[in-house]
Amino acid sequence: MGKRKGLAGGVLAAVVLAAGLWLWTGSGVDRAPDVTVETLEGKQLELADLRGQPVLVNFWATDCPGCIEEMPHLKELYTDLSDDGLQMVAIAMSYDDPEAVRQLAERRDLPWRITHDADGSLAKAFGDVNLTPTTFLIDPEGRIVQETIGVLDMERLRERLRPMLESGA
Repeated sequence: MGKRKGLAGGVLAAVVLAAGLWLWTGSGVDRAPDVTVETLEGKQLELADLRGQPVLVNFWATDCPGCIEEMPHLKELYTDLSDDGLQMVAIAMSYDDPEAVRQLAERRDLPWRITHDADGSLAKAFGDVNLTPTTFLIDPEGRIVQETIGVLDMERLRERLRPMLESGA
């Protein structure tokens, strides 16, 4: 009986570890949707145009405490890695007031591209995002390699980005 419990516990631990790894890495095969966004500055951006570089797509809201908490860390990440090729697109949720989005972006001096998902189509294209923050890491080939719901672990994200940026992305 003792060996059976030990084996069952080992199998359960392996399943939990595999599930956690899958949640951290995502399926690794999902392609980023081909969407076009309009930035707060009125410029059109096709996500597909950013292929060849790693892209962080961050769904956020002005009333989301976790979103506000991670903004300075995202700003530091962008400042450190944008010259190496990191691209970032922040998508404010449809329920956010566009003027509140603009004001927060200006007040926080956010340097990356920001858009407002007025009709919810961007959230839908990324699998019906409805929790914030939700962040997708897209590799230079256009695959979603990580989906994170909640505040990002910046150290792990940097580790994940390093090989993408070193490969000449």
